[in-house]
Amino acid sequence: MDITLLKTFMEVAASGSFVASADRLFVTQSAVSLRIKRLEDELGKPLFTRNRSGADLTAAGREFEKYALSLIRVWEEAKQQVAIPEGYTKSVTIGAQYSLWPRLGFRWVDALQNDMTELNVRAELGMPDRLTRFLVEGIMQVGLMYMPQLRPGLSAEAILEEELVMVATFDDGDIDNIFDDYVFIDWGPEFVGAHALALPELTNPGLTFSLEAMVAEYVVNRKAAAYLPARYIKKYLDSGQMHLVPDAPRFPYPVWAVWRDDLDEDIRAAAARSLRSVCDGADADRIAVIAALAEISEDDVEVLGDSTGTETYFLKGNEKSSKG
Repeated sequence: MDITLLKTFMEVAASGSFVASADRLFVTQSAVSLRIKRLEDELGKPLFTRNRSGADLTAAGREFEKYALSLIRVWEEAKQQVAIPEGYTKSVTIGAQYSLWPRLGFRWVDALQNDMTELNVRAELGMPDRLTRFLVEGIMQVGLMYMPQLRPGLSAEAILEEELVMVATFDDGDIDNIFDDYVFIDWGPEFVGAHALALPELTNPGLTFSLEAMVAEYVVNRKAAAYLPARYIKKYLDSGQMHLVPDAPRFPYPVWAVWRDDLDEDIRAAAARSLRSVCDGADADRIAVIAALAEISEDDVEVLGDSTGTETYFLKGNEKSSKG
């Protein structure tokens, strides 16, 4: 069985569209159609019903889906086990969004390898949809992300209460007169909606990024202001390259760890233990930044949206899962 055909089938099943699947797989729509046709020929059954709105699984397609996923998982597990370098006995692949590697993901890798010296670690980068697909297919065993997408066989835990705060590269920044220098970062629909209600004058700045904390590298080299993670930008605040904007609302943005439920128990325990210790240090940075913002603000700092935003989450609580 060609694994490429199976992965293409799973992508079409998830997206409900040959066109969308082609974009995600970086191939042409005809290539997707050909792969599905080959798979249908091998099985002797149609797997999708094509219509104007996309593609729906047939009864045979729904039945085959669970087997396709199992085959992909077995294949990925086999690749990882065969590829374990000499001197190591176990392997794990972890992934994270770009903003979560600096000062969190990298430190987690260090702590995990110190805790479990026989463990071979592989790291992946991506947005939530890509990381979730890797988790479902068994390419990855745990991922760090802001907005988890739960699937059967995965569980999610809130591990850290991130805070987005407004910063500027000039020290006379004021919430009422930074429009000309403001850079809008799209942190997702919840942030966009809350931002539009609280800061309507900043909703059309002429420049929008969907690059997460990577935009810090853009901001720090210009006269600019933007919302960035408190934990991430503390180093820029300490060096004087960035400054907090007084009285600017903050936005709670929790970080989640999404685990495969079938992860080796020893690896899960070591990974959770090391991640908890790293989160403690990262949260200290956040607390320090929020305290500094409160000190320079005339009034209590408001919270964008409806979230209370002050509670810190740890691995033992607030677990969500999707099983079955």
